[in-house]
Amino acid sequence: MAIEGTAVASADVAPEAEEAEAMVVVKDLHRSYGLGTGAVHALRGVTCSVPRGELVALRGRSGSGKTTLLNLIGGLDTPDSGRITVDGTPLADLKENGLLTMRRDRIGFVFQTFGLIPILSAAENVGVPLRLRKVPAREREARVALLLSLVGLADHAAQRPGELSGGQQQRVAIARALANRPALLLADEPTGQLDAETGLEVMELLRAVVRSEGVTALVATHDATLLTFADRVLELGDGVVTLAGDG
Repeated sequence: MAIEGTAVASADVAPEAEEAEAMVVVKDLHRSYGLGTGAVHALRGVTCSVPRGELVALRGRSGSGKTTLLNLIGGLDTPDSGRITVDGTPLADLKENGLLTMRRDRIGFVFQTFGLIPILSAAENVGVPLRLRKVPAREREARVALLLSLVGLADHAAQRPGELSGGQQQRVAIARALANRPALLLADEPTGQLDAETGLEVMELLRAVVRSEGVTALVATHDATLLTFADRVLELGDGVVTLAGDG
């Protein structure tokens, strides 16, 4: 991994230009939980950026602040201070309805726990975001079929999560996250519940998805073996980005 220093904007690049060019720009982000001596300082001034069209790995041990950072970028939590811009839009400028629209239309989420609905088939799980947007049935079915084919599960469309392996369930979750054609995919330890071989397959899939769907992906992981799939790596430690370099 070639180290290039911290992922801080160059002094000769205007902030507005950087925020338009990058998919995600984070400036001096702070987030603490609790009060007084018992407060936990999850983020202590994070500054970094995620270029458009790349798979970026966010590396750090458990407790380093990876999930907190992803939740803030995804609009699931609010920082104590600092600035986040996603796809050219400052999150602080959005009211709750605006954040809901951003999460629904522009951001896809993939979690370690899959989060599939047990009573629905793989195809029905992938189609849930499209139903919420009231996409016509024919268009929805075509999109679901395309995504299941993309993740290699075209032959498993009718199976429920309990009939699928862990790796297959994570593939369904990835397909569901892509249903609304998001600009940004946020994945929090997506291989954490998988064996090493399956985890590598999922990371390879995420890299292929970035290329084929034109999406930007930020993937949190503590597994160094997965970093080779990333275009670049951000390392988070003690609430700050300590290193940034090529994958």
